[in-house]
Amino acid sequence: MQKKFLKNLIFLLFLNLLVKPFWILGVDRQVQNVVGTQDYGFYFAVFNFSYLFFIFLDLGITNFNNRNIARNNHQPKEHFGGMASMKLLLGLAYGVLVFLVAWLIGYRGRQLSMLAWVGFNQFLLSFILYLRSNISGLLLFSYDSVISVMDRLLMIGIVGVLLWTGVAGGRFSIEWFVYSQTAAYFITACFALAVLWRKSGRLSMRWDFSFFKMILRRSFPFALLVLIMSFYSRMDSVMIERLLPFPLGDQQAGVYAQAYRLLDAAQNMAYLFAVLLLPLFSKMLKENKPVSGLVRLSFLLIMSGAVLVAVSAQFFAHDIMQLM
Repeated sequence: MQKKFLKNLIFLLFLNLLVKPFWILGVDRQVQNVVGTQDYGFYFAVFNFSYLFFIFLDLGITNFNNRNIARNNHQPKEHFGGMASMKLLLGLAYGVLVFLVAWLIGYRGRQLSMLAWVGFNQFLLSFILYLRSNISGLLLFSYDSVISVMDRLLMIGIVGVLLWTGVAGGRFSIEWFVYSQTAAYFITACFALAVLWRKSGRLSMRWDFSFFKMILRRSFPFALLVLIMSFYSRMDSVMIERLLPFPLGDQQAGVYAQAYRLLDAAQNMAYLFAVLLLPLFSKMLKENKPVSGLVRLSFLLIMSGAVLVAVSAQFFAHDIMQLM
């Protein structure tokens, strides 16, 4: 298993290190420079507000499903219909909840319009993650690795054309950036669904409320973990934008976003380990195989990377922020 883990980790890291630095430095940063710190901060605050409620799109289903599929490879076809139907219901509930809370805290006009698109993008992202949980649960890590960077690759292409060719006409706006995300997520979701369809056979929707109740009960521990992590990592920019008067709140949220994109990228590197380790651990535990060797290896790799990033950020903080 360690050999399988290292082989797929190298491929996954290679793809992400190939695509995501160009995305962060070449596209995401350029979008902020073009639209301005205030407009980007406005988007960043709305995005993080929508992310605070991301757990209601999932309720731990993705992590639970990933572990379950790794242990029982025959289940994607059996459970897909029920879980996909549940995701649609959760999407509707998420939309109502997000708009209700947004209205209560004072979101109006352009903020609500942006929230509608960003919220829909969150639903598409949640569905992609659910599809990926099936694919990685089947230990099809090469497909999952490609899908993990596909949305960013598409965004590089779409936003690159809009930024550097002027095909959109006029000034590039932050709304175009959000529309590009929608297109990229939709194409990625279709591709992931096609891969799962090919590997698992015909898939269909199924409404079964007793099944919904059973899955939600079992996935609750995963939901609680994700909820706490979401509030811990995404509350900052929302508080900055809400506590400071307009337009200072949007401007300072944009400044915060400049540094946060690097933190987010570093956290995503650690997340890549989890994508591989959860199904591998689940399968090994089901087969009563020892996991201590894989735990030691992954811990050493993650800690080495974390120390390297922390030390680099400490000594080259000014240079890094100048790059942003």
